[in-house]
Amino acid sequence: MHTRNQIQQELQKFYEDSANHLVLISGTDRSEKESFLKRFTQDKKCFYYRGRHASGQKQLSMLKSRVESVYGIKLQKNTYDECFNRIKSGDSSKLVVVIDELPLIQHGDPFFFESLIKLKKHQLYPGPVLIIATASSPAYIDGDARKLPEEGFSYFDRVYEMPDYNFLEVVRVLPGSSVMDALAVYAITGGVPKYLSLWNRNRSVKDNVISLILSSHGALFGEAERYIGSQLRELSVYETILSAMACGNEKLNDIYRCTGYPRAKISVYLKNLATFQVIEKVVSFTSGGWENTKKGIYRIRDPFVDFWFRFVYDNQSDLWVLSPEEFYDKYVADELYDYLGRMFERVCGEYIELLSSVGQAPVHVTSMGTWIGKEGTIDIVAADEERHTMVGICDWGDKPMTSESYDKLMELTGLARLSPEGMYLFSGKGFSQELLELAKNKEDLKLIDLEDM
Repeated sequence: MHTRNQIQQELQKFYEDSANHLVLISGTDRSEKESFLKRFTQDKKCFYYRGRHASGQKQLSMLKSRVESVYGIKLQKNTYDECFNRIKSGDSSKLVVVIDELPLIQHGDPFFFESLIKLKKHQLYPGPVLIIATASSPAYIDGDARKLPEEGFSYFDRVYEMPDYNFLEVVRVLPGSSVMDALAVYAITGGVPKYLSLWNRNRSVKDNVISLILSSHGALFGEAERYIGSQLRELSVYETILSAMACGNEKLNDIYRCTGYPRAKISVYLKNLATFQVIEKVVSFTSGGWENTKKGIYRIRDPFVDFWFRFVYDNQSDLWVLSPEEFYDKYVADELYDYLGRMFERVCGEYIELLSSVGQAPVHVTSMGTWIGKEGTIDIVAADEERHTMVGICDWGDKPMTSESYDKLMELTGLARLSPEGMYLFSGKGFSQELLELAKNKEDLKLIDLEDM
């Protein structure tokens, strides 16, 4: 997954290159991809058009009016080709053409994309262009984008999924905050730019949760359910399944027993939720030792959705009876620390990726996952292209990690048939003196606590 900075750097390279390029950026409205593109194009000649829900005829009419308005001209022909013939940068510089919400245009007129291909091929506007198309649905890349006419998908030079902020970026957004507070913000917002933009840096985590999420007038009150509803229908089924998962039901049979829905139906709805990146199926990292592994489990992937269904969904009657402050104290305050454990695992994985990217890891990580064993779980298994590995476990308990955790990791790597180049123990509460002494004599053993991250 690219970071936003990496995407910006690659787009700049495409802009500076003499050839024409076409890229696709996928990101929901929460990603604020439009703001990202506005910053990228602010010092460049740019033509912007946003697709809308409209017939093909109406869409063409609106694009034609946009061209006429921007360039002060009158188009004689009523075609997409004519529209793209008349755009211009006004000088020798490359023109950036942003087609926002491409799927809405494609659905109304499948031939629109043929004109974009012509534009890329210098068959219309003769000057250099960088064409940036966007889509709001996470499912578009693997769905309708593959059905573009004339093998259209192959004309994309690069396809990006606009990422949310990672933990390091969240820390930078919250200067002066403690690492623990930054982790809490990350666990609640998921690093979603829209949510972070609403977060008041001068107020506590509790005050932000109360004012933004628990207050009926808060900007994020009911946002989790709105977001799911923007992507999917039959909310009663999806929310029942998510409620079951938020209560710790991670296996298909557990969800079946909790919801009463047929297993086949649950599988279909889980697949839909995964398509829109609300949940994920966690399958044991391929390493051998299959006789010691469990089947895959399901987890809520979206942290904000997870937070809502973990703390609020089942308790909404009290949310209307109690004050937001009383609700927080009753349902959130005592459980929030344990809740951060899942996000701590994600942060540990990001830390491994960061080490790899700067050449400070024992392997150059190209794949990462979790090994789910019958006797325990290795939270992080990272490998390079030649299958050299490094492993890590993440302890979010209320006491320092002891040497027993190292012994358990050694046992699990044997069951997983792994011979790791490095072993990383992550702890939210530090390490026992015995474990610290042990690590001094083992070059392949690294101890990382929350403050180091």
